[in-house]
Amino acid sequence: MTQIQSVEPSTGSPPLPPATTPEGKVAAPAEARSLLATAWMRIRRSKVALLSLCVVVAILLFAILAPVLSAMSGNDPYTSNTSPEVLDDFQTPGLPLPGFMYPSAQHWLGVEPGLGRDLFARLAYGGQVSLTIALLSTAVSVVLGTVLGAAAGYFGGRTDAIISRIMDLFLAFPHLLLVLSLTPILQSRLRDTPLGEGSFLPMASLVIILGFFGWAYLARIVRGQVLSLREREFVEAARSFGASHLSVLFRQIIPNVMGVVLVYATMLIPTNISAEAALSFLGVGVKDPTPSWGQMLNAAQSGNWYLSDPWFLAVPGIMLIVTVLAFNLLGDAVRDALDPKSSR
Repeated sequence: MTQIQSVEPSTGSPPLPPATTPEGKVAAPAEARSLLATAWMRIRRSKVALLSLCVVVAILLFAILAPVLSAMSGNDPYTSNTSPEVLDDFQTPGLPLPGFMYPSAQHWLGVEPGLGRDLFARLAYGGQVSLTIALLSTAVSVVLGTVLGAAAGYFGGRTDAIISRIMDLFLAFPHLLLVLSLTPILQSRLRDTPLGEGSFLPMASLVIILGFFGWAYLARIVRGQVLSLREREFVEAARSFGASHLSVLFRQIIPNVMGVVLVYATMLIPTNISAEAALSFLGVGVKDPTPSWGQMLNAAQSGNWYLSDPWFLAVPGIMLIVTVLAFNLLGDAVRDALDPKSSR
């Protein structure tokens, strides 16, 4: 009697052998990386991205440590020195003497003409003011743009129509002219509030103006992303488990657009730094004696000091250019790192 042997059913192709290292050992399975981990890996591979990141960190530390650095230099940003030993009072009244016009051991970047205040101390404290305004106004724009854009895309209907028309209205106005006209009005309204005390008045007004009028573009981008996300399976699953609309919006939708928001924020910071400098240069932003990079440029231009003392204009100008360039390069690197289609 013939014995019938059982045959295992075919399962397709034979299993692949485990991957091995050059030494013959079995290689460990690849670990799944999060989006941020993948982005950081791509940034580390780019020399330009790493250099811009180092410059940005150095500038932030320079502004944060302004009191310490000023104390180390032995000067502060407000004390004037108009003595004949510092400023020329004969041929060119108010122009620093050769030993005080350029960097020295006593004044690391020289002194400013007219009042003889230390340039290094004013540059450090000015960075504190300029970066604070830029970062806070960016935070206001990002919060408003993310929430309103996500709400418009998720709820749709009348909510989408109202928010979209408001976005169109904000994008239609000439931004610089609107800010120039509204900043003095807002400053007069804030003068009788706690924000109107001392140097906080121009800073608070610039944060409110720049932040409030900078959210519309981000909101439009976020709205487009949310329109495609709201029909995804994980959103439907959250709804089927009884999650509220706010829970779905803030726990499911918004976390999935944070990559776009982060890229936009890194690009908006240098824009707000330049906007603060432009407004202070035009006389509607930070005013003397409060230092900012834009106010220092305004001081160099208003007294025509740049004609006889170009160093006074070059110090804040170079610092502003380096800062904006570093943030722009970092923003480009973050955009490329968070782009899943990027091959870099």
